[in-house]
Amino acid sequence: MGRLTGGDPSLLRRINSAVVLHALRAADSPTLTHLVQVTGLSRPTVEGVVEGLIETGLVAEAAAEEGGTRRQGRPARRFRFRTEAGHLLGIEIGPHRVAALLSDLSGRVLDTAHRPVEESAPPDERLERVRAVVAELLRRTGVPRSSLRAVGVAGPGIVEADGTVRLSTALPGWTGLPLGERLRRSFRCPVLVENDANAAAVAEHWQGAAIGSDDIVFVLAGLSPGAGSLIGGRLHRGFGGAAGEIGALHLLGREATPERLLSTTGTPLHPLDEAQVAAVFAAAREGDAQAREAVDRFLRRLVHDVAALVLALDPEMVVIGGWAAGLDGVLEPLRAELARYCLRPPQVALSRLGEAAVATGALRLALDHVEGELFAVEGTVTERPTRSDAVPGRR
Repeated sequence: MGRLTGGDPSLLRRINSAVVLHALRAADSPTLTHLVQVTGLSRPTVEGVVEGLIETGLVAEAAAEEGGTRRQGRPARRFRFRTEAGHLLGIEIGPHRVAALLSDLSGRVLDTAHRPVEESAPPDERLERVRAVVAELLRRTGVPRSSLRAVGVAGPGIVEADGTVRLSTALPGWTGLPLGERLRRSFRCPVLVENDANAAAVAEHWQGAAIGSDDIVFVLAGLSPGAGSLIGGRLHRGFGGAAGEIGALHLLGREATPERLLSTTGTPLHPLDEAQVAAVFAAAREGDAQAREAVDRFLRRLVHDVAALVLALDPEMVVIGGWAAGLDGVLEPLRAELARYCLRPPQVALSRLGEAAVATGALRLALDHVEGELFAVEGTVTERPTRSDAVPGRR
């Protein structure tokens, strides 16, 4: 806010409106006097802004009892931010399922929905499943589609700033898909597309294991692991959006792929066949020597991939999520390996959000967008940086 200068009265009105609205959202049915005190604006200015916000539907006058006990005489007028004035969607598009979260303008989740999808499903079928999940969610909650203010979407792959998937090995036909453009046909609001590991990192920072930590790495652990990171509280995508692609590190040494390392038969596992992977881990727990050796190989690779990223970024915390996080033996080898190499080893924790992490991060993406519009937030966790020398189609 301090960078905005100039004599444009409309700009000043927008700034005042954002300041008052932010104060309204942070307080519990404040009075005009309270708003004057916390904003530093004059009473006539605050009154004018509040009346304008009431006209837009973002603010309502609160009943006297909502603000506390009623005193003798005429009670002071109280106001509240109408969190029900709009809604947000967070959508996960994964190999095996599509999931969605619906929230109000505070980010409070009102309901969730999900449906399975075949890993071999083509893009049109997968997108139709997305539309079905959203329709189910809106119908069940009674929220009209016109009430949606922003939609966040997250899935596997390297994502361009315009929502095009530049590369994805996890979903058939996903590479080159103009995902943002396709989904915008279904909504009359902004649609923001993000990589799944990036979204999960944002979610853990917002509501999960990394609350209070601004330098974190989230690892979406599996046969093709990916990672998302926050540096100084801001999502780090890299110049081309490919930061955190640790699943490709084995190419540097031309070593065996993770799906071959975890195989007990010599035939590589399918990267998306979670049941097959779980069977290997179960056999290892039961004492099968070949399975135990395969699991040890897999864990060593995962630990080394994560350690490489940690050494480069020096995070305060590493959060492990994805399906492999539910399998035994991930955390302790990682802690031991990081202790060997790091001057100050980071904390290592499992995801608190579990399978909801990706959709929750997508919801935060939508919330950040709306907050940037309503409250003039200078910098949000998920805001994309702008560059004067940016190459078209790259971030």
